[in-house]
Amino acid sequence: MIKELPIQEKPREKAFKFGLRSLSTIELLALIIRHGTSGKSALDLGEEIISLAGGLKGLGKCSIQELCEIKGISKVKALELLVPFEIARRASQEEINESIYLDNPEKIANWLKKEIGNESREHFFVIFLDNSFHIINYKCLFIGTSNASLVYPRDILKEALLLGSTQLVLAHNHPSGTLTPSEADLKITKRIIAAAELMDITVIDHIIVTSDDFLSFSRQDMLNNL
Repeated sequence: MIKELPIQEKPREKAFKFGLRSLSTIELLALIIRHGTSGKSALDLGEEIISLAGGLKGLGKCSIQELCEIKGISKVKALELLVPFEIARRASQEEINESIYLDNPEKIANWLKKEIGNESREHFFVIFLDNSFHIINYKCLFIGTSNASLVYPRDILKEALLLGSTQLVLAHNHPSGTLTPSEADLKITKRIIAAAELMDITVIDHIIVTSDDFLSFSRQDMLNNL
């Protein structure tokens, strides 16, 4: 049990003395878990969680129900374990709200990786910008878009007109982990560009993200060749 460990090996005391960065991932989880259960310390539970999730990145994708499969993890404890991931996601949102797209395209890509990179289904995002490339708003408009027919240009452009947006960035994730655009990706991008041009709205990029990488249509000079 943790209380039987030497004081320098207890996560809380170690954190106070050396700072949070001195703790391992399992020790950080033990701080959130706080108390073990019969025959298991908080460190033991932290180790089981990491094993179940396949690493810290996977923990953010776990559901409350999945975490509760571990003996000693209640619904409340599972919720507390997932709260830091939601806080990190919202902090990333605040950062992206203050950004200008053309100054730092990687910032949007990094945010998208956190937002939808780990999703098991495709999520289609549209980022709405003004003439100065400031972000006005962003929305996930379609989920499960492996079929291009499920993405409707009219819904995207209706939202753009309501917001007064003159430029768009399209984005979606590839749960398969590949960054290669599918025929459906190319088809829907072409349809949206054509429809947007009729309303003097410009699609300046389409970004595909996975959990750890991204592809930009504009950087690959793909938008002009559709």
